[in-house]
Amino acid sequence: MKKFELLAASALVSLYACPAAAQDTSATAPAPQSAPSRSTPSSASQDSSDDIIVTAAKREQSLQDVPISVSVTSQATIERAQIRDLIDLQSVVPSLKVPQLNATGQTNFIIRGFGNGNGNDGIESSVGVFIDGVYRSRTSSALDDLPEIERVEVLRGPQSTLFGKNVSAGAISITTRRPSFAWGGKAEVSIGNYGLINPKATITGPITDTLAFRLSGSVNQRDGYFRNLTTGAKINDRDRASIRADILFEPSSDFSVRVIGDYNLVKEVCCGVTSIFNGPRTLAIGAAGFAISDTTKIFDRNVIFNTDPKNRLQGKGISGEIDWNLGIAKLTSITAYREQVNESNQDIDFTGADVSNNITANKIKTFTQEVRLTSNSDGPFSWLLGGFYQHENVDTGRDIRFGKDIRTFVNGLTGGPGGLIFALESLQRATNPAITPGSYYFTQGQGISDRYKLKQDSYSIFGQADYKITDRLTITGGLAYLNDRKAAVSNVVLNDRFSLLNLENVPGLGVLPFAALPASISGCLLQKGFNPATTAGNVPVNLFGASLGSSLPGPGSAPCPASPAGLNPFGLNALQFFYGNSPAHAPINFPNATESGILKGDKVTYAARAAYNFGVVNAYISYSTGWKAGAFNLSSDSRPPLNGVGRTAAPENVTVYEAGLKARFKGGYFNVAVFKQTIKGFQSNAFTGLGYSLVNAGQQSVKGFEIDAAYKPISWLSLNGAVTYLDPKYDSFTGAACVSYDTVRCPINPLTGLIPNFRNLTGTKPTGIPEWSSSVSAVISHTFSPSVSAYLRGEYDYTSKFQLTDTVPPALNTYGQNNVNASLGFTFEKAKLEAMLWVRNLTKDNQLISAFPTVAQDGSYSGYPNQPRTYGLTLRKAF
Repeated sequence: MKKFELLAASALVSLYACPAAAQDTSATAPAPQSAPSRSTPSSASQDSSDDIIVTAAKREQSLQDVPISVSVTSQATIERAQIRDLIDLQSVVPSLKVPQLNATGQTNFIIRGFGNGNGNDGIESSVGVFIDGVYRSRTSSALDDLPEIERVEVLRGPQSTLFGKNVSAGAISITTRRPSFAWGGKAEVSIGNYGLINPKATITGPITDTLAFRLSGSVNQRDGYFRNLTTGAKINDRDRASIRADILFEPSSDFSVRVIGDYNLVKEVCCGVTSIFNGPRTLAIGAAGFAISDTTKIFDRNVIFNTDPKNRLQGKGISGEIDWNLGIAKLTSITAYREQVNESNQDIDFTGADVSNNITANKIKTFTQEVRLTSNSDGPFSWLLGGFYQHENVDTGRDIRFGKDIRTFVNGLTGGPGGLIFALESLQRATNPAITPGSYYFTQGQGISDRYKLKQDSYSIFGQADYKITDRLTITGGLAYLNDRKAAVSNVVLNDRFSLLNLENVPGLGVLPFAALPASISGCLLQKGFNPATTAGNVPVNLFGASLGSSLPGPGSAPCPASPAGLNPFGLNALQFFYGNSPAHAPINFPNATESGILKGDKVTYAARAAYNFGVVNAYISYSTGWKAGAFNLSSDSRPPLNGVGRTAAPENVTVYEAGLKARFKGGYFNVAVFKQTIKGFQSNAFTGLGYSLVNAGQQSVKGFEIDAAYKPISWLSLNGAVTYLDPKYDSFTGAACVSYDTVRCPINPLTGLIPNFRNLTGTKPTGIPEWSSSVSAVISHTFSPSVSAYLRGEYDYTSKFQLTDTVPPALNTYGQNNVNASLGFTFEKAKLEAMLWVRNLTKDNQLISAFPTVAQDGSYSGYPNQPRTYGLTLRKAF
């Protein structure tokens, strides 16, 4: 397989096999579009591979002229590749990865191997998403099906100088089509397997001579491709609807006002999770008669949930953009307000037993304002000045509750209904009549409730200037001041009685005579060498704690539980699912006497570039810095400072050295960028099985290169491609989350029965980053008559094998990708009609998207299988 990967990579490079990040340079005319507005460049110019227009530097420039590593995906590519959302976009931009995990709104964007924020509302993404210049502060807010668009730009590397504080790894900028002063529109419908039906429509036209509109809407419905063997329901369905109204007021070519309102609703049964390894605890559930996953059939896409997961995500917003040409400069103002509600209900033990369930919800309100002034000078000097402000309120929380089978699950691990938990309850009842043996610990409804509020204010002031020293040499300098303030409040309530218990000093045990113990326990303790005289003839207060092991010098043997010397066979610490590693065995909410709940930071970032035009080749070198503000760990895994995993993470500081060549030639282009990118204080957010371990890595870096190319050797053949090579490294990371499978760096503490919080990963390769990623596509086109033409598009996406996460053993979660997509289309020019047959994952490539330690089942691991083969028919009519 390694040989195949090397051969594939070499073949891709030799074919100019670089990310299909630009457009299909097909000879076939693009699908008919409505006429452009008076202030918008024509779609024809944008679809030309010789003149791809981008706004990566906040002004319109040719892709080949802008000295930034940027990939551009056109509307033609999006339509022909059946790209329906940003998750699909990664198939044509290899440097972009977009995993979706256990909920519809739990999505993360990663560029050049960097990205975080998934699953924790206190952590903003390192990759910013902008739709028509409006910043979307949470990844889940960008999941709506893509509207009628002009292009999607993926900017690689830190963009803090022009885009603000949360683009330390890159930015995704989506530009939608503006309203037109000529009547037009488009309607399409896609049907496919798994019951897919996806109608979309847009209409645009004038209201008056100075006022135009565009109205767009879509519905996306599909059955799930997983089946829940417990309930019979289909999982991972699609049920989405969106509507968007766009008004353009343009009294002259020098002044325009654009107002956009949108609403989207997602109600889905998502997401499919299957066991990839069943450890002792999962096997105990199976032994109790409940269904568990068959780990030999991971890609049968069957799941075992006792209840079906439910998701509801609602987003709505309004934005206004003013563009005013003042002569010497253009003034742009973008004002936006958005609300998002995200709710989910999930079975988190992923078995047929009702062990535990998780209900999460958040409500996020965001106001943003950007103002910038861009020079109009045709001389050697050009400049841009601007400012950005964001205010956000986040109300988020979760409830984890034990189900009706929790006691059966725990009893199966501790000796049955009359086992250790019953013995503990019986001993405690002798001094506390309120404790009822058999129903005090681990009963339905117990668990934990997390509630958090976060208020955030941030602003930036930025500027950039270009100076042409000669007609060929241009130097660029940029500077930005970023400021961020977050204020958070927690209200965490723990009502899991067993987790609240200090097993090293259980109330009431120390006053009971040793003879009160069941013979099965007292006999084993004596066999292992326990001396009752050390506790004055009474029951040891740490009878069920790991620390008793120091008083048991002998090994356990039949009829006692088998156990090594120095280990307490009756220790129950591992069943304290919440705060078992906290001295207080309970949450400490904030603000409090020592914690203000306020996180403040600011930073000056800058960029410097030099670009030289050799004629057919443009070359550039650049040095840039980026910054991402500090983050709160809004999960019950957070602890007060210096007590385990902290409340917060410090900011990320990014530096990038980059050099690039952009060659333009007849029929195509060839772009290459070589870089070294370093993040100091990378905000690692590892899921450990019950919560998130938010810590700063000392330093993480990546070296690599990216190639983008398009070539049309003959009139009927267009080639596009891209390759990304990444060589990442933890230069310093001493606080990585510990995992049970890494017994060398995470040995069990015999006094607590727990593993340490942290391990040292310095010098190792970060997970989740493939060494090689590539995407190549070819389009063959043919004209049958002046009004009828056809095209055949094929696409191959490749990713070398890599470990998905560092909290799961490498042997269980190392996967690559060999994915083939294709489409066959017919265009009827007179009727302005297009019919397209399409297929994604043609060869049924199987892979895991991600993996994680199974919740509350130490030693077990679960994963997310990818989407199977999907296919269908799209009919598209323009008018």
